[in-house]
Amino acid sequence: MRRSPLFSGIIYIILGLLFTYIAIQNIQREQGWGIFTVFLIIIATFDLGGGLRMVAFHFKIKNSLKNK
Repeated sequence: MRRSPLFSGIIYIILGLLFTYIAIQNIQREQGWGIFTVFLIIIATFDLGGGLRMVAFHFKIKNSLKNK
């Protein structure tokens, strides 16, 4: 089953925010930056970037179909 880029983008953004929250909690618990925290931030960055890109792609497709 195919999902729209908007739905996928929102899921990726939610996951990115979740990984960011977990990383912040990990920093507070360990009193510093560890390798696991850096790994979580890298994953969160990719998820947020991909999610924003998918949402933008959705609106680009929507505008191109509207202009035809």
